[in-house]
Amino acid sequence: MKLLYILFALLIFGFLIFIHELGHYLFARLFKVSINEFSIGMGPKIFSKKSRKTGILYSLRLLPIGGYVSMEGEDGESQDENAFQKKAPWKRLIILAAGGTTNILAGFLAMFFLVCATSGSLGSTTVAEFLPPEGETAALSETSGLKAGDEILRVGHVCVHTANELVYEIMSQGYEPLTLTVRRNGEKTVLEEVRFPTLTEAGAVFGDADFRVYAEEGSFSNILKHSFFRSFSTVKMIWDSLFDLVGGRYGVEAISGPVGVTQVISEAAEKREAANLVYLAIVIAVNLGVVNLLPLPALDGGRIVFVLIEMIFRKPVDRKIEGYIHAAGLIVLLILIALVTVKDVIGLF
Repeated sequence: MKLLYILFALLIFGFLIFIHELGHYLFARLFKVSINEFSIGMGPKIFSKKSRKTGILYSLRLLPIGGYVSMEGEDGESQDENAFQKKAPWKRLIILAAGGTTNILAGFLAMFFLVCATSGSLGSTTVAEFLPPEGETAALSETSGLKAGDEILRVGHVCVHTANELVYEIMSQGYEPLTLTVRRNGEKTVLEEVRFPTLTEAGAVFGDADFRVYAEEGSFSNILKHSFFRSFSTVKMIWDSLFDLVGGRYGVEAISGPVGVTQVISEAAEKREAANLVYLAIVIAVNLGVVNLLPLPALDGGRIVFVLIEMIFRKPVDRKIEGYIHAAGLIVLLILIALVTVKDVIGLF
């Protein structure tokens, strides 16, 4: 049975990669770029078929750690008039950005359906009641000045609109005293030094909301509101995680590769909690999109940087220099993937 959950996890991961590469593929076809191969996965081929009409090779490869759309003239010179590098810079920019953007948009669409399916549990940002620790008469945030009936508008400098955003921001920032902006009796009030309980996970300290909020009705307008703000909160969560990782708040143990992601998905599937599984898939989809758009060599974002330079200075960077930079970035990326994969495999035992 465990094997079935792992296969299910690989299916989800592979589907998200397929969506990413499909974004590149569709816009490359739209702009009539010559395509040599459309591959899902990396490594040895499991299956391949060449289209008689277009000449494109469609492949499924063994390792579900990526995929690619191989376009003529993408990494070198080509005599083909429809080569990637011979297309206008703005077309190349759209093609490069399409993969990550498609992942993000797919995550947003899935979020809408998730919110629709769970519309009976939408939460506001208004405090309904506190949850004091066992043996205590008041919660920590209550003793810091927060009151039942307060509508929390800001956590630190971040505006919050839904219960999910509120809980996330307290988790993200609440490991130290916070400034909360609330609406109390119709007036805005700023509360300084509001403290929350903390918990430690994977070596990092997080805040823990010690209150419940009032529910909101599952109207269509509320569904749209929650879908919109939860989607952008997911993007923010990924950005926050990247900055916290670089800043040292999280250690390397917090990084997961394909093996770790597959394990988490299979564990969620095994618990048969559909909403949590869908949300996990949304986070992974958005994460794939955001990370691929980072301005780093070998990633889509790194290639976009060179196109932007060409658009600004009206002259492309030497193709050989660009190729060397992307090759170096790819080597570093593959080494990182290998190290993270070894860590994830060790963690299985």
